[in-house]
Amino acid sequence: MDIFKIIGAVGLLLISIGVITKKRRIQDLLYIVGGLCLETYSIYLGDVIFIILQIIFTLAAVYDLVKVQLKKLV
Repeated sequence: MDIFKIIGAVGLLLISIGVITKKRRIQDLLYIVGGLCLETYSIYLGDVIFIILQIIFTLAAVYDLVKVQLKKLV
């Protein structure tokens, strides 16, 4: 099996686990790592639409994680 397909499958698994996770910080971390895995796979595929989608998805998860962390500090 191709290493990039394995990375993509891991990303899909992490995001799927994130969907059912109740703790928001862990959910965001799973989304970020899963999104980066799927970003790697989409670059390998060369699919521009999927590349852009994964960038937006990962940045949204990073934004949410930062927002949650800042809320804890205040």
